[in-house]
Amino acid sequence: MSPRWEIHQLTWSKELGLMLQLMKRYEENGVAEHIGKWLDDIDWNQFVELVRHHRVFPTVYAAMKKLPPQLIPADVLEALTLDCTRNTFRMLQLTAELKQVAEQMASENIRMLVLKGPLLAQELYSDVSMRASKDLDVLIPLEDVERAESALKDQGYVIKDPKLRLINDWKWKDHHQSYYHPGKQIQVELHWRLHPDSGRESSFDELWSQRRASVLTGYPIYCMGKEEMMDYLVAHGARHAWFRLRWLADIDRMIRMNMDYERLIKLFYKNGSQHLGGQALLLASSFLGTPIPYMFQPLYSGKKSRKLASQAAFFMENKVQICPEPTADIAGKYKSYMLSLKSWRQRTAYLLRRLYPSSSDAEVFPLPKGLHFLYFPLRPFLWFYRRVRQSYS
Repeated sequence: MSPRWEIHQLTWSKELGLMLQLMKRYEENGVAEHIGKWLDDIDWNQFVELVRHHRVFPTVYAAMKKLPPQLIPADVLEALTLDCTRNTFRMLQLTAELKQVAEQMASENIRMLVLKGPLLAQELYSDVSMRASKDLDVLIPLEDVERAESALKDQGYVIKDPKLRLINDWKWKDHHQSYYHPGKQIQVELHWRLHPDSGRESSFDELWSQRRASVLTGYPIYCMGKEEMMDYLVAHGARHAWFRLRWLADIDRMIRMNMDYERLIKLFYKNGSQHLGGQALLLASSFLGTPIPYMFQPLYSGKKSRKLASQAAFFMENKVQICPEPTADIAGKYKSYMLSLKSWRQRTAYLLRRLYPSSSDAEVFPLPKGLHFLYFPLRPFLWFYRRVRQSYS
């Protein structure tokens, strides 16, 4: 059953409409019957750019191969063939590296859960080459961050964009750190929390108790339970305004899998992400035709879910760039969207984080560890000093 909310498809470009049709039907036969009206006046250069932007070339290309060859220009097929070939090699490389990282963490008795990447591709598509990933994301307990970092450094990884660590503010103000291997050109994101916004989330021990083992690499590697994974993917996509449709495709595949929907709904409410779940369901139904079970009706019928879906649709339709930072032309709109996303608890936590001393304060005015408590009353003055110094630099 589809939710009673429809995106205005008249605002879609021909290129977006064609891409969505191909994404939806890549496993079907008779694809040509459904895309005829989308083929007129296609700007094929724009189409290829859009497919690459949303990182959905594996499924789009799989659908295109089922079309009569005269419908798609040869250079378009050639470009997407090259993208898919590169992605296959990349995903195989990431899979091999994931095994090495898992073995290294296990040797240090560090529990590790894999987020997204090759394991998610294998679960959703039964083929790691059918989903694109640029790096490896893993979750470890907060108390093991330093040991996990040391394990990665032993393998040749270096910290990417290192942050000041003069005091321990980084452990709770941030939620992950990136590491890069210059030789392998692989990035690993080491997470100690799932989300950066201080919202409610399951503890690592809770997630570990629901872990599932994957034998993709021939070595036991663990990922979250299906319902926990769905909750994480929903929150991750919402935080990035779903500006890559690859993430929405993940939601579509997850909904079509066997999972405990009642348990998932309880998990949404437990973590305060029910409005995010509703947003994801509305978007998946409207953009990809995902069949939504009626039991999710309390999630997608809320005004907040519909508002968030409408806000996100702008970023999805207009090929915007949000990561690592939104471009200047959409920064204000994205900031407003992110504010709508946050609960009052998250907004309060954000304000408190602004008041809490940072390593930048310690850099400006070094104090012995026994006097770090003085950074609290000094915080406004040090913050003002840094802003003045930046304005003259």
